[in-house]
Order: sequence, then C-alpha cells, then structure tokens
Amino acid sequence: MTLRRRLVLSTVALVVAVSAVIGAGSIIALFSIQRSAIDQQLQYATSRAQKSLQNQGPNGPSLEIGRPSGQAAGTLTVYFLNGNAAVGSVLDNAGDVDRISSAAARPLGEVTVDGAAHTVDLGSELGRYRVTAAPVGPAVLVVGLPMAPVYESVWKLLGVVLVVTAVALLAASAVAAAAVRRSLRPLDRVAETASAVARMPLERSETLDGVRVPDTDPRTEVGRVGTAFNRMLGHIAGAMQARERSEQKVRQFVADASHELRTPLASVRGYAELTRRMGADLPPDVVYAMSRIESESVRMTSMVEDLLLLARLDEGREVQFADVDLTGLVLDAVNDAHAASPDHVIALDVPSEPVVVPGDAARLHQVVVNLVTNARTHTPEGTRITVGIHRVADGVDLTVRDDGQGIDPEFLPKLFERFARADSSRSRSAGSTGLGLAIVDAVVQAHGGRVAVASVPGDTVFTVHLPATRPAVATADGSAKAVPTA
Repeated sequence: MTLRRRLVLSTVALVVAVSAVIGAGSIIALFSIQRSAIDQQLQYATSRAQKSLQNQGPNGPSLEIGRPSGQAAGTLTVYFLNGNAAVGSVLDNAGDVDRISSAAARPLGEVTVDGAAHTVDLGSELGRYRVTAAPVGPAVLVVGLPMAPVYESVWKLLGVVLVVTAVALLAASAVAAAAVRRSLRPLDRVAETASAVARMPLERSETLDGVRVPDTDPRTEVGRVGTAFNRMLGHIAGAMQARERSEQKVRQFVADASHELRTPLASVRGYAELTRRMGADLPPDVVYAMSRIESESVRMTSMVEDLLLLARLDEGREVQFADVDLTGLVLDAVNDAHAASPDHVIALDVPSEPVVVPGDAARLHQVVVNLVTNARTHTPEGTRITVGIHRVADGVDLTVRDDGQGIDPEFLPKLFERFARADSSRSRSAGSTGLGLAIVDAVVQAHGGRVAVASVPGDTVFTVHLPATRPAVATADGSAKAVPTA
C-alpha cells in the first residue's frame, strides 16, 4: 500500500472514529435526558392520579382515575387490589380513556412498589412504558408514560448521525486525498528526479548538470530529503569528474607512451632484421636470438598501434565517414581468413546486392577482421564460422557466428574490456593481447552503433549493429551536429 493511500485511509478512519464517538455520545446523552424528563413527568402524573383516586366515590375507582386534569396522551393508569388489576386504562390522543386488557396489565403487577421508575415491555399492544408503583391504602396504583417518543427521537438522531457521518466521510476522503496529494507532490518530484538519474547514462559527469530537486526547504521533511538528495548528486558528479580526470590522464599517458614507443620499436625491428639478414658468419644461436627479437618487436608494435588507436578513438578521432560497401569488406576479410586458417570452415550469409553503410572503411574492416580472427583463434580446428549481413529497420546487423565450445558465462560481462582474456574454456592456439574486442567495441560506438554477444555451447554469435545514418557528436555549446564525411 502506498504512503498516499495509507495517509488518506488513516485520515478517513480517524474521521469515522471521531464521528462514531460523537454520535454514540449524542445518542446516549439524548436517551438519558429524555428518560430523565419522562421520569420527572411520571412523578407529576402519579401525583395527579393519586388525587383523582381520592375523589372517587364509595363504589371504588373507575376508569375516570386515568383521566385527571393535566395528564398527557398515552398515560397509563392501573389500580391493583389484592394483586389483581381492578381498573386499567390508557389515555388516548383525543383525551378518551381506553381500557387495557388483563394480559397487558399483568406485567405491571410485578413492578416493585418503591416509588422508583422502571421500564416495562407491555407487548405489541402498548410497547415499552416507563412506570412507577405507589401504595394507596391496601391497593397499589401503577402509573406509566410511553417510551415510544424517546425511542423515536433516538432513532431519528441515529439516522442523522449516520447521514452526517457519511457526508463527513466523503468530504474527509476528498479533502484528505487533495491535501495528501499536494503535500506529497514534492516527494513525487524527488522520486521523478531519482528515476531520471537512474535512466541516465552516467559515463560522463556532464549528464548530471542541472539535475536537481527543486524542493529544498529545510523546514519540511521533504525539503530536507531534497537537500540531501541534491548533496548526494553533487558528490556523485564530483566523483565522476575525478574519475574522468584520472581516466583522461591514463589515456593521455597511453597515447603518449604508444606514440613514443613506435620509433624505438621500429629501430629495434629494423636493426634486428638487418642483423639477421647480414648474419651469414654469425653463430646459429645469435641468428635465432635476432629472429626472436624481430618477432617480439613486431608483436609489441602491433600492441602499441592498438593502444594508440584506442586512445585516439577515446578522443573522438580516427573515424572519417564515407559510404562504405560493407559486403566488399566482409568478402575481403573472409578470403583473408581462408588463407590464414584453412582448417576452419568459414561461410558467408550476405545479400546478393551490396550493402552500403556510412562509416570509416578501414576501421570497419578492422572490426570484421578482429571478430573473424577472434572466432578462429578461440575455437578448435574444424569449427564452422559464418559471417552474415542482415538489413534491419534502423540499419544493418553484421553477425559472426561459430559452433565452438562457447564462452564462459562469467566472462561475458567483461568480454569487451581492454586486456580481457578468456579462461581455458576457450583455448588459444596463438597469443592474444586482449585488445581486439575492445577495439571492435570502441570503433562500433564511434559509428553510433552497438555490439552484443550471445553464447551457449555450440553457438556463439557476435552482433554488430550499424545505424543507417551518420551519428551526431556533441559540440562545445552542447548542441549536436552531424559527423563530417571524409
């Protein structure tokens, strides 16, 4: 149950409880007051009946004892002699005296003769009466007044209380809902801001610029929450800026180091090759050592070139857009793979018509080569590799599928990280720098696309999605412009 609903229900329950207490108190008070009034009237009616009884003739009382001056309609008078009802009557609304039956008068004979008022139920004929019994010589005189007006007033008041409670309930519900909605509106804004931050890509600290909660009144609870939330966003932005500065320093260091290493590595390679070619009189072990130096310098040069490429891609460079025949790039890469790895079965699944996308031909060729090389390197001989191109609604999907042993699920989340290396579940027959798939991811992102991988034993597929339009890049003023074509 939401906080809003709990607050509204609590308010409504409080209104219902207060209304019930007030209504019950009012009904009890009304009943007590009217019964006290009846008891007081009963004393006067008993006195008048006693005086009327004294005025009766020598033949004993008659029905006229029930009609003394001043008696109210409904007054009941019964004269008991030796425990039997000698005379019993009730005064109607017209002032006439009606005799009551012996069955109706029988319960009155059981009333305690103490002068106090008692409530007696006289059945459906007369209903409930408030009666008092007073001794008159050897006889007993019972006088009563009807309780029907009291109960009628109580029932009317109960109806009024129920109606008022229902109206108050509706009004309280509406007012409480409006008040709670208005009071929780700042909390809704806090939740909306938090949800917006959760949906944002937080790769850069500029993403959080201007994202703040407007409700920061320290006098309110929500305002204090908003202030704390804004302070947290500030801390997050600061931490992201520090991380970006650190990453920028690392990237700059890698770029500078890679650039500076190219020249000495070229020299080492050149001198090693020259020495090996001129080493006719050199011992065999020296010739072997020079060949190993040349081989390792080539490998290190390749790694330096990859690091330099990644550094330039991080800076938004190295991508020059033009219309690229993706089908031709795939055919070239597959033909090269056939020559490099004849033990793998490499197939094509491309449309008959050329597929043209906007991009950098050299970089996209490197993407295809790296994906095919990755499949060749990490699968055993005889594995079938299929390179496909598929048109989709918003661009083109390039897929590289193999039926090898698959990738360890625990390794999938870090597959495109730099220097990431799979464990023995995908054995390698050749060395790997761990930069090939990182370059694929960086190049595809620079083209405004995305790369994904799905792998189960017997089916591993890399999918590169390239958009049909050139991506937009951010300018200094925060606007966007299309990437220029080479």
